[in-house]
Amino acid sequence: MKIRFWILVSIVAISGFSQGMLLPLIAVIFENSGLSSTMNGLNATALYIGILFVSPFMEQPLRKYGYKPVIILGGLLVVVSLALFPFWKSFWFWFVLRLLIGIGDHALHFGTQTWITSFSPENKRGRNISLYGLFFGIGFASGPLMTPLVYINESLPFILSSILCLIGWVFLFLLKNEYPDQEVGVNSFFETIKRFSNAWKYGWVSFLPPMAYGFLESSLNGSFPVYGLRIDLSVSYVSILLTSFAIGSIITQLPLGILSDKYGRRNVLMIVLFLGFLSFTVASFVEESTIGLFLCFAFAGMAVGSTFSLGISYMSDLTPKSLLPTGNLLCGISFSVGSLIGPFLGGLFIQYFKGISFFTIIGTILLLIFLVIFMFGSRTLNTVEQS
Repeated sequence: MKIRFWILVSIVAISGFSQGMLLPLIAVIFENSGLSSTMNGLNATALYIGILFVSPFMEQPLRKYGYKPVIILGGLLVVVSLALFPFWKSFWFWFVLRLLIGIGDHALHFGTQTWITSFSPENKRGRNISLYGLFFGIGFASGPLMTPLVYINESLPFILSSILCLIGWVFLFLLKNEYPDQEVGVNSFFETIKRFSNAWKYGWVSFLPPMAYGFLESSLNGSFPVYGLRIDLSVSYVSILLTSFAIGSIITQLPLGILSDKYGRRNVLMIVLFLGFLSFTVASFVEESTIGLFLCFAFAGMAVGSTFSLGISYMSDLTPKSLLPTGNLLCGISFSVGSLIGPFLGGLFIQYFKGISFFTIIGTILLLIFLVIFMFGSRTLNTVEQS
């Protein structure tokens, strides 16, 4: 089981590296080419459109063929798509490639998340999912550091990331395939709808943190580089800020997961969301200070960089084991909805609200989700305990 776990989190780390690289890299390439911030943000949404497009079709193949084939197919799609970027620099060609990467990444993450949550005991669930998030964060933190390579050769970052993903993908063949818990009527369309309805009833509040993280990740990596260049930050410093956020999330990922096992997922989530709101609110006042921004990004990463993994653990607590694939799927959908809104809304905000700090919109989203979990999270837990 240990070998299986470490292979799964390692492939997730490499996937995180490619995602962390793509958002700021392409944003900078298009910004330097004179593309508007709105169109730049639109291109970034392709990844999440791919996730949303494939989501309704993911659960049945996982239940029918098992975890391994779904993860292998997703990984292969990511490797091939990354390798194709250097062949043609075109807005719509890159849009399609990012859409395909979204489909591949979703298959990879959906398979690994569900597999890990299914074999993790409840008292170690937060720890295991936080390690999953930790490895993804390590990869994601490394990704933006590839952005300055664009000035050496635009193709170089794409080639390096495709090679790394290929290496990780090969190790997946060492795994022994397994299947999720099955239900009677699993192939029925109406049973599928019922599973989605039941999973939503049990865990709807737990889907908000992944949505918040999706918004945060995509707006910071897809829109902030554009905003940063417009307030006269260098490309290198933008990549350092993004890396500081990711490193902050790496530092606290495992401790927060362990704390959530001990003190409850909801309590930890409320604390980190409120601290994240405070961090970005302060950032809106100190954006002319390079040291101030660095500290705000690092602290924000330490606070809200774990919201996705904490949300998955929270969902696993609230959802029956037979509904874990559906719950993980809904977490992925929630993440992609937030990610889809992030860069496009961020691009619009930068273009039309030039007198207001970009960090204001991020802080507002975090505060709203904190309030919803504060008001309704305990009711959801009570409902689950009664049922």
